[in-house]
Amino acid sequence: MESLFSKVLQVNVRSRDCEERKANIRVTIELQLITSPVHKRDLLVRLTDDIDPYFLFNLTISEEDFQSLKVQQGLLIDFASFPQKFIELLNMCYSEQESDNPRFLLHLSCQSSVLEGPANFSVVETNAFKHLNHLSLRLSQGSDKEVKDYLAVCLSSLKAEKQALELKLKKTEDDLSRQLSYAQQTLSEKTKELDKLRSEWTNQTSSLSSHHSRELQLEREKAVELQGRLQQQTEQLRQELEATHKKSSVQLQSRVTELEACCRELTEKKYKNESVIRDVKIKLAGAEEENQRLKQQVLTLRRENSTLDAEIHEKERSVSQLQMRVAVLDQEIKDKEQLMRRTKEVLEATQQQKESMEGNAESKELQIKKLEATVKSLSEELIKANGIIKKLQGEIKSLVGKIKVKNTVTVSQEKVLQETSDKLQNAAKDLQNAQQQLTIKEEQISKLKEQVETTMQKLNESKEVLKTNENVINWLNKQLNEKQLSRKPVCPEPPENPSALTTITGLRAQFYPHMGKSALSPPLAADVTPAHQQAGQTSNRHTQESAGLDSKYFERREDSIPIYGLSSNLLQREFPQQTKPSAYFSA
Repeated sequence: MESLFSKVLQVNVRSRDCEERKANIRVTIELQLITSPVHKRDLLVRLTDDIDPYFLFNLTISEEDFQSLKVQQGLLIDFASFPQKFIELLNMCYSEQESDNPRFLLHLSCQSSVLEGPANFSVVETNAFKHLNHLSLRLSQGSDKEVKDYLAVCLSSLKAEKQALELKLKKTEDDLSRQLSYAQQTLSEKTKELDKLRSEWTNQTSSLSSHHSRELQLEREKAVELQGRLQQQTEQLRQELEATHKKSSVQLQSRVTELEACCRELTEKKYKNESVIRDVKIKLAGAEEENQRLKQQVLTLRRENSTLDAEIHEKERSVSQLQMRVAVLDQEIKDKEQLMRRTKEVLEATQQQKESMEGNAESKELQIKKLEATVKSLSEELIKANGIIKKLQGEIKSLVGKIKVKNTVTVSQEKVLQETSDKLQNAAKDLQNAQQQLTIKEEQISKLKEQVETTMQKLNESKEVLKTNENVINWLNKQLNEKQLSRKPVCPEPPENPSALTTITGLRAQFYPHMGKSALSPPLAADVTPAHQQAGQTSNRHTQESAGLDSKYFERREDSIPIYGLSSNLLQREFPQQTKPSAYFSA
């Protein structure tokens, strides 16, 4: 006997002289294999009511019966696929029975007024035009023997279920006793940790008081203000530590009392435990999704780091190119300065030549005046001095020619001097333009250096953020592995006091700000890497130590960046920092 379908469906019951009513009836479909004397298969359809044990309608459909049913109702399937198609129709009725206007309905009609004798069980599809009858089966009411057999089967199944529940109850009692012993052990450990923290606190207060007395001798005025601040800080920290430890002790005591109450009220909380299991599975799935999100965020950060490295290389390449251009411009400026020096030297030489030529011209004019005076004085001796005058005229002509030549030379030199002055002006303009370009390039270089510095700062900040995220992920994986290893032989705890789960969910609300500031994504059990599993195994050896991340990762620094919206107040409540003796002097 193979059971194919068994669900409680809503059926419209019709009987003679009675109004139509809706009833919840269990529909069971079984496949019966008969090997002797002939190998054949029969399909058994049974209608029962979980409230009324005497409500029983049966129908056995053999292959021969199905052929006649197929001809009568115009079915297009064979006997092998008939059970599956029938189950699909019943599933459609089950999925739409809660809607206001269901498309598929089940009808059970009987000719008698009290549902006795044969009844018609039909699957009807409703639409705006008409009601389509997909399948109609004629069921017969169960006889006394069949009802007794059915009740005997129900009784045996109930007995088996009772035995299973008794075994489960015994197992849960054992598990709760183990949980109680574990809670007592953790309570003793917490008390030890409380004593240890109190001793450490006394040592710290004594060291702070001695340090404060030494500093009071050095700086009297500052010590008065700082003493008040330090006392307030220490008092607040002491109150917070005492409050947190009192809270933890109260929670553990309430946990013990609740576990004792759970032992007494276990039978009443059986269904609650099942709902708790479903809630824990849902939370586990959510935590796995958060783990995937955090992994994707780590991948994006790594991609950003790679892009930042590429940008830094490009900036360095552009800086080297600009430095080469600056060197080339410096060399051009030096060449132009040398050219200006040479042109200045040529200009000075031409000016000297011009001055010397002017002196020669003045001396020649003086000589001409002297000669004219001699000509006047020697006019009487003109006849005698004709030869001398001719010679002197020839010399004068030659001197005039030389003067003309010298004048042409001076004109050409003036032209050259004008050209050199123009060249000097152009060179000065070029030098000024080059200096302006040099200042622009220097400004660009300074801007590029600032950009490189900012990118390096961003890269360092992103590396620090990535490092802190990896530390938090490792810590959460460690916490999860410890909780999961301790939870393997134990049933899930009730949701009223899951201390570890509340801490994990509390941290979930503090991480991942990009998605509404409520995300935490450690792989709760499924996606733990081998390295994380090894870390979880090693953490079992230190169960007596306080499980948690080192407080140095939660200390506030002036140059630090917030870890994705992680609330410092919540972190201080979850992981109280140990005050350093020199913390009050860094203010």
